[in-house]
Amino acid sequence: MIPDILSETIVIMKNLKNKVISSSPGILGGTPVFAGTRVPVQNLIDCLKAGDSIDLFLYDFPTVSREQVVAVLEAAKEEMLEIAAT
Repeated sequence: MIPDILSETIVIMKNLKNKVISSSPGILGGTPVFAGTRVPVQNLIDCLKAGDSIDLFLYDFPTVSREQVVAVLEAAKEEMLEIAAT
């Protein structure tokens, strides 16, 4: 049985995922961006892949919050764990 706090955390992350990433044809042709910005989520992935820190990413893209970055990474982690479990 999943502890209550874990269940609540999963629900919160799923809700955050919808509020953290947005996609609209009028913004960068529908590229997924951090909600409320014009910063593509791919920029975060590229920065991390290049070995840059989250702090450097946030410095370079000040319209993105640390909470948004953490939420995206948590959502990605959950997706990977779900795929790995199948």
